[in-house]
Amino acid sequence: MNTPARVVLGLLLILMYAHGAAAQVAVRAATLHTMGPAGTIQNGVVVITDGKIAAVGPAPQVAIPAGYRVIEAAVAVPGLIDAHSTVGLSGLFNTRHDSDQLERSTPIQPELRAIDAYNPNDRLVEWVRSFGITTVHTGHAPGEAVSGQTIIVKTIGRTVEEALVSPLGAIACTMGPGAQKDGGRSPGTRAKVVAILRAELIKAREYAEKVEAAADGKKPDRNLRLESLAAALRGEVPMLITAQRAQDIEAALRLKDEFGFRMILDGGAEATLLAERLKAAGVPVIVHPTMMRAYGETENASFTTAAKLRDAGLLIALQSGYEGYVPKTRVVLFEAGLAAARGLGFGGALASITIDAARLLGIDSRVGSLEAGKDGDIALYDGDPFEYTTHCVGVIINGAVVSDVQR
Repeated sequence: MNTPARVVLGLLLILMYAHGAAAQVAVRAATLHTMGPAGTIQNGVVVITDGKIAAVGPAPQVAIPAGYRVIEAAVAVPGLIDAHSTVGLSGLFNTRHDSDQLERSTPIQPELRAIDAYNPNDRLVEWVRSFGITTVHTGHAPGEAVSGQTIIVKTIGRTVEEALVSPLGAIACTMGPGAQKDGGRSPGTRAKVVAILRAELIKAREYAEKVEAAADGKKPDRNLRLESLAAALRGEVPMLITAQRAQDIEAALRLKDEFGFRMILDGGAEATLLAERLKAAGVPVIVHPTMMRAYGETENASFTTAAKLRDAGLLIALQSGYEGYVPKTRVVLFEAGLAAARGLGFGGALASITIDAARLLGIDSRVGSLEAGKDGDIALYDGDPFEYTTHCVGVIINGAVVSDVQR
């Protein structure tokens, strides 16, 4: 091969690496936590072909095809999932130019699309990825009665389309003090927050009925706000409701019963007080970050919230969350590590940021466990992922090695 050809080939390889192009890769780990039917395998192997997992099992039983790149690690787990974040809308520098997570001009804005604001090239995306986080449910932050939409993305890609898993994850809502305004502005009370949301849901239901009744006739003028809420009323997308106090969680459950939408509870500092009702209603919980600052409406947040809800039989996931003050987002690996030490245990904590998070978000056919046919997303560590002294030593997404920096 002549010199110019070698240069071109080298550039192509660099571009493939940088943009996450799939390769033929095998991972061999001393301990392989599959989070699937195979459980934990000692001396395990995962073979990834064209971005998808082709085989998983003990090393003696899984042959690595010739020519595959083999990566070895002490511990391998499915790529981690952050079940709720604002990363990509909120950025690394916490300045005005990289803070698109919350629009304050009006309290009801379900038409705001996270896909139109997400920045896959923000350095914060790269930062969380380097700790093993490969999938993020992100978008508009809590803080308005309806703050906008969320999306689900992989932590790769130059464009949002390259990163996209789902263009519409949920419609983000907030109940309680987080959505209230001061200075005589509306909504100023809990009841007003619920009232304005109820009024919009009624309008959305009526709008949907008119659209359906019109059939081939004249349909009402398009209304993006009502279209978005109507999708939730049809069960096409869940309402992600951030509520911390028990009374606000109850208000959310009343709206769910009244309108029949699918609901995911977000935060839930006092959710343990209503665990039986949440379970009966089939409402999963994206639990507040374990290390959340406990003050105001979150004063009853606890290191043990996740464990208590799990033990009550609820489907839970953990999140990095959002705060208006620095840091606007966290690293969910560390939140899960603390929860593991506070009753959730190793298996429960790992499930909360892998397979259970995937189930909660409805993406478990693709991610969350290491099984044949699923995406080739793997996080590699030099020890127990939840030990403070352990490093993430490699990250694979869709079969491409996207990080080999020790964190």
